[in-house]
Amino acid sequence: MGTGRWPTAWWRTAVRFAVTTVLIGAVTGLPGVAAADGTATGSPGGYAFAPGARPVKGTARTTDAERLEPGRTYRSSLARNATLYYRLDLTAPDTAYVPVTAVPPSDATVAATDGITVSVQDAHGTSCSYASARFGGGLSPHPVTALGMREAGRTQCQGAGPYYVVVERLDATASGAGSRSGGASSTEAWGLELAPVTEPPRAKADGSAAPEDWDSASPEPLTGTRRERTGGAGFSGARALGQGVWGTRVRPGQTLFYKVPVDWGQQLYATAELGNTTGRHGYVTGALTLALYNPVRGDVADAGDGYTGRQTAATLAPLPPVEYANRYAVSSQVNALRFAGYYYLAVHLNGQVAATFGDGPYELTLRVRIKGTPHAGPGYAGQSEPAQLFEVTDGDRAAAITGEVPGSGTAMKALAAGGIGTGTLLLTGLGLWTLTARRRAAAQTRASAQNPTA
Repeated sequence: MGTGRWPTAWWRTAVRFAVTTVLIGAVTGLPGVAAADGTATGSPGGYAFAPGARPVKGTARTTDAERLEPGRTYRSSLARNATLYYRLDLTAPDTAYVPVTAVPPSDATVAATDGITVSVQDAHGTSCSYASARFGGGLSPHPVTALGMREAGRTQCQGAGPYYVVVERLDATASGAGSRSGGASSTEAWGLELAPVTEPPRAKADGSAAPEDWDSASPEPLTGTRRERTGGAGFSGARALGQGVWGTRVRPGQTLFYKVPVDWGQQLYATAELGNTTGRHGYVTGALTLALYNPVRGDVADAGDGYTGRQTAATLAPLPPVEYANRYAVSSQVNALRFAGYYYLAVHLNGQVAATFGDGPYELTLRVRIKGTPHAGPGYAGQSEPAQLFEVTDGDRAAAITGEVPGSGTAMKALAAGGIGTGTLLLTGLGLWTLTARRRAAAQTRASAQNPTA
């Protein structure tokens, strides 16, 4: 190759291409970025795994199980008919929670009984907990979450040492239930997101009875001006909501995630409303689903309804106030309302709506009410992992109303920090490379002019 000066036009084209590539990558790589029509980016049904989630491989034997560290998020996969093991090393006083979210491909075929089970076992094989999550009668693939746990202070599964998280995939076809559950399930692997956390004990023990009296009446429907707030595509990218009327648009097959700060002593009420469409008729079973999860992604309650093209709504039944002592309740719903923090709302629009009523997007309205005066928490003897998981700050409450991230500008600024920072570094390097190359080319030109026979 010759050593003459590079063509100026070529240089300009190369630099422009590099700059454009870096900037586009920096922006489109951000979680929760909204498209022009107000819906989340990516294909309908797509789930946004936590940025920086560590890859971990589930194993078929406990002896090979990889360790999960509380406070970190992991990404794995689950093959058809598989049972996988992961390891937790726990101290005696801490209660551990391991939510596992299964994400089938958006074009997968699922049966009503398809899903996952999650359990935690001690080194003796004793089961500490067992939970399952299924797709249900809507037959629409979407993220489902089941929670495994080891509770300190219980009769079984006590003491420090290794514990094992067991994740099993439920397939209707494998169990012979395919014909009863909506047809054969497809065989693709499902993505998994695991987010283990720990809760410290109380500094001072105080009774073990769940509250019995609480206001179970449904409040008047919340009214007011609808404010736009796009939803996130996963738990980690959930958009904060406070009390109010919120609006966005959703496409068939899509699941939108929001988070609401609920403090000790407060009650949460929520309704999701799907707007009407025109020009088409039909009916879709389980078209709209609203699910509520607690701060460790444990299932609290859900509601849903079919769709005829007319407006419809899914409203959560009244729930008791958040209290530490709720964990002693027999009811699973009350039991799940055991700590303060961000509670997650997940809204799913059945993918079959597209075939009957069109691709949308469809207007979605969320009515969120928070009732009750906050009070002090139980007084923990230590920190959770991750830290401050079971707290609600003034900044959290402000962010839920304004959409801003505490301690920064808008939510978009916070999301952009990582991407734009990376882009800046790349552009700086590109600039230095450009300057060096130009100087080198100029030196070569001067050398050629001084020695034309070279």
